[in-house]
Amino acid sequence: MENKTIPFNNFYKIFNLTSSLLIVISILLLLFKGLNYGVDFKGGTLIEIRTTNNNISISDLRKAFNKMDLGDISVKEFGKKNDFIVKFEKKNKPKENIIENIKKNLSTSIGNNFEFRRVESVGPKVSSELLISGIIAIALSLGAMLIYIWIRFEWQFSLGAIVALFHDVIITLGFFSLFGFEINLSIVAAVLTIVGYSMNDTVVIFDRVRENLRKYSDIKIFDLTNISINETLSRTIITSITTLLALLSIYFFGGEVLKGFSFAMILGVIFGTYSSIYIANPILVFLGVSQRTIIKE
Repeated sequence: MENKTIPFNNFYKIFNLTSSLLIVISILLLLFKGLNYGVDFKGGTLIEIRTTNNNISISDLRKAFNKMDLGDISVKEFGKKNDFIVKFEKKNKPKENIIENIKKNLSTSIGNNFEFRRVESVGPKVSSELLISGIIAIALSLGAMLIYIWIRFEWQFSLGAIVALFHDVIITLGFFSLFGFEINLSIVAAVLTIVGYSMNDTVVIFDRVRENLRKYSDIKIFDLTNISINETLSRTIITSITTLLALLSIYFFGGEVLKGFSFAMILGVIFGTYSSIYIANPILVFLGVSQRTIIKE
């Protein structure tokens, strides 16, 4: 026990306070600012447009679309200077050839120097069903993780793991609300992946904590969690860094379409690693887990 270790346990309180503050801010953002739902969940039509005329601006496109009576229009730059994303919710029942009509009207307004690179359209009924399905998928994954941890470990460990999961998901959604990133089906997939990643990291440390509880009968849980974190630290660092390298490559070089997904995953890896150390383990300390807690085999 003379090996040099990083005193993670000395920073439990300050990081717990930081996490509590981030969770409160995230909840306030979600309540008052909300999330930027994409076409998948909100319904409507999304068009990715690329122009070859450098003089065409967002205001030019917005004026052209406003003349078409398509309802609320959102026009944003998307990646390169001449790439734009246009989203609108058709108030009335869409005409059969609405995309062709839009192209004709745009040709009249700004000329023929543009192309539609992507068109996505989702009806309001389908979008609401997708939103409900996404929420159910996340809830079921959290429930399944709770059952797994409850069977695998004692209830104190289960509580620590679930609190860490909610911590990661809520703060990630808070960041999405803050920066206005679009929430679509790929983000739901990212959140589900975050749940699995965070749980995996937590389970690795919990396994070592339980082993050390059996191994060292004279060490309190406060110091024992620190020993366990240090013993699994090399594995945690290697896994997190290699995963982050791949995700950063996707974020910077994968194009705008993948930015939201990769951003969610980057946050998930960072907060998943952080929460397994500074959320899950402090709960074991707070609940006073001891050698008596572990069921004798």
